[in-house]
Amino acid sequence: MSERISEDQVNHVAELAKLKLEADQLPYFTNQLDKIIGMFETLSKVNTEGVEPTTSVSDQLNTMREDIADNWNQREELLDNAPDAENGYIKVPAIIDESGDNE
Repeated sequence: MSERISEDQVNHVAELAKLKLEADQLPYFTNQLDKIIGMFETLSKVNTEGVEPTTSVSDQLNTMREDIADNWNQREELLDNAPDAENGYIKVPAIIDESGDNE
């Protein structure tokens, strides 16, 4: 079956991850994890001497704007978009009914 990982190890990892594997699923996942480990073993054989560490695969920089609040006077626009508003507030349905009508 697999050479790098045993079914017992896969079962142990599944238990740590709080996953329940059925007995018929164990060979499948053991084989899959064995292939993944094999891919990492292949990658570890690549000669990376002289290669600078990469922090990004793209030369684009994430340009951020300053975090400055703008246009604080949007109350009316906000209330116009609310489904229901009353006296300058957004009106929402009651979650807790303390009237005793629904007992």
